[in-house]
Amino acid sequence: MKTRNSYWACQILGWGLYSLAGVSMIAQQVGLRPSMVAGYILFALYSIALTDWLRREIKKRHWLDGRPAKQVLRLSLAVVGIGAVQTFLVVAVSFWLSGSGKAFAASSARTSTWISITAATAMWTIFYVTLTAPRRYREKEVRLQLALREAELRALEAQINPHFLFNCLNSIRALVLENPPLAQDMLTRLANILRFNLHRDLMHTIPLSSELEAVRDYLALEKVRFEERLRVEFAIEPAASEAQVPPMVLQTLVENALKHGIARLPEGGDLVIRAVLDADALRLEVENTGQIVESKSAGKQLGLANTRDRMRILYGDRASLVLTNGGNRVTARAVIPRQL
Repeated sequence: MKTRNSYWACQILGWGLYSLAGVSMIAQQVGLRPSMVAGYILFALYSIALTDWLRREIKKRHWLDGRPAKQVLRLSLAVVGIGAVQTFLVVAVSFWLSGSGKAFAASSARTSTWISITAATAMWTIFYVTLTAPRRYREKEVRLQLALREAELRALEAQINPHFLFNCLNSIRALVLENPPLAQDMLTRLANILRFNLHRDLMHTIPLSSELEAVRDYLALEKVRFEERLRVEFAIEPAASEAQVPPMVLQTLVENALKHGIARLPEGGDLVIRAVLDADALRLEVENTGQIVESKSAGKQLGLANTRDRMRILYGDRASLVLTNGGNRVTARAVIPRQL
């Protein structure tokens, strides 16, 4: 608002001083006349309107983007055109106010008026382009950062999906010959998960309820593999279901708990999924039987590392994801702000 007020103050001051200078010069030659004062007041008003229109066209059509030669050509043509319109209005208003066109009867008078007004409009354009250059540079930097942020986020999302898909296909492969009906059911659930991924492809956050549906399908797939070794419990607050979460965050935590926790235990274990909605954040917990075991494999924590990076890009330092040990339990705890 302050910048906008400054812009209009400069517009009024600039064209007002130009008109006042014109009134002073002509008054010294032929004396001060009411029609002359009225003409210059109108000149200031339509000059403000025309240059403001030019400003909006520059922003709307991105005239200051691209090669410098193209910028200069566009602006020059616009300045010449606006100068011609201003000159026409000056002559028309003069004829209307005085009842005669003697002041601009000679072509030299019209030409000198056009040159003077075009020069003033060119100066306005130069001042506008120069003074707004720092702001345009900042806006360009912001757009670039957003584009890089978007590209990085898409790359991280793309890394997670194959990791999850390969695990599911391995589970189904084992049942194709042993239990075809069950393999068909698993394929149906996998299709549901893939459909979920396709539908959310353009979204960086989704309701937790949608994520939970995919997680239930995933656990149904894994239940076939683990059988009685996998015991699942959900503790989801009703209000938490509509909270927005990055897609595949809960899925990744559950997958990590199974792959690096319960799958290592001959007797299996428990998996508890909790979601609590606070005033400012959603708190997700995935708790599983087992212990955190250090691994030399760089790819082991790829899913968790990607999830942390995605949360960082979306929420900055307001989000967190930590793994903790407690007794014979491992808990992955994610804190997701309610607002981006």
